[in-house]
Amino acid sequence: MAENKTILVIGGGMSGLTAAIEAAEAGSNAVIVEKTPFLGGRVAQLNKYFPKLCPPNCGLEINFKRMKNNADVTFYTLAEVEKISGEEGNYDVTIKVKPRYVNDKCVGCNACSEACPVEMPNEFNFGMDKTKAAYIAHNQAFPFKYAIDDRHCKGASCAKCVEACKYDAIKLDMKPETVNLNVGAIVLATGWDLYDTSRLDMLGAGKIQNVVTNMQMERIASPNGPTAGKILRPSDGKEVKNIAFVQCAGSRDENHLPYCSFICCMASLKQATYLREQYPDSKAQIFYIDIRTPGRYEQFYWKVKDDPNVTLTKGKVAKITEDPSTKDVIVEAEDIMAGKKIKAKFDMVVLAAGMVPSTKNSKISEDISYTPDGFVVPSSLKKGIYAVGTLKSPVDVAKSVQDATGVAIKSIQSARRSK
Repeated sequence: MAENKTILVIGGGMSGLTAAIEAAEAGSNAVIVEKTPFLGGRVAQLNKYFPKLCPPNCGLEINFKRMKNNADVTFYTLAEVEKISGEEGNYDVTIKVKPRYVNDKCVGCNACSEACPVEMPNEFNFGMDKTKAAYIAHNQAFPFKYAIDDRHCKGASCAKCVEACKYDAIKLDMKPETVNLNVGAIVLATGWDLYDTSRLDMLGAGKIQNVVTNMQMERIASPNGPTAGKILRPSDGKEVKNIAFVQCAGSRDENHLPYCSFICCMASLKQATYLREQYPDSKAQIFYIDIRTPGRYEQFYWKVKDDPNVTLTKGKVAKITEDPSTKDVIVEAEDIMAGKKIKAKFDMVVLAAGMVPSTKNSKISEDISYTPDGFVVPSSLKKGIYAVGTLKSPVDVAKSVQDATGVAIKSIQSARRSK
């Protein structure tokens, strides 16, 4: 039988974790390469899954435990693949690993962060609060080991983190490393990015403080988010009692994203429940073109729709402005069913921003073909290279996990082939 070679997984989100762990538990070696300091991807930023409305950290924690218990899974964080060459069963891969400036002696005690004098925008919370240059993304991050952001750290001229660490875990002189691997198969699982809503001038994104994206709403509602789970609007911390959701913010628009991003309708319905559960007297209005809740999600749609304090209005939003005195948000839209235009005021507006494959702006390899929108063309992939989840089309977490499980089997088959 051919040598059981390693499977490389590029991306440490839910798809990548699933593919790597399933392959390893079937007897193969798996290596995960993740460009950020922590695993978990977009799922780690969510407050709850739909339709069960359970926290995603449960699923992530199970996967992290499976990784800890399996020596056949290894990972590199702050790492990116620089080069891929070869063929199925025999790929040579070059990986560039950036310095973390924190070694494995770190116990997550927070002393370095407390001592650090430098604050920076918190990218995990989409810039809605600040964090230190010595940081850990959230309280259930994996690996639970601090990282130092060299874009903001003052380095040896400060070194207060070094003085504060009792475990000799801070090494500000760490250098980039290059890792060369020979692998039998490669899984592309680099995930997705949120569409840049600042391009949607008429919707006020980036200009009106109380207009946020759907992913920012997830962080606002999360217990480990910038407001500790209280749904408060950014301008003044006021409790949000009247909220609007604007669907297809950039999606299904030939000038932005020509495709449906699949998850947005369910995400907005889910987020309406966040508000309704937290503030029983609150009201939510969802402006939509079409509500798309395929398959088993239809029941969730009816559950939300039956709430008398949730209004679904079929019609496109034409303009969003701000009341300068109150910072309230004014939405002008059409109501197709009523045959009229409406103008309404809200405490906050959530834009259902579309899903963009990470490969739109950061290609993995020149040998891989992409659609004009950045999605990988599966039929163009060389044997032994597989794309999963949102790299092929917009999908939700459940479908991503299913896809990754199937790809794990294909990768094992490829890794055992040799020529």
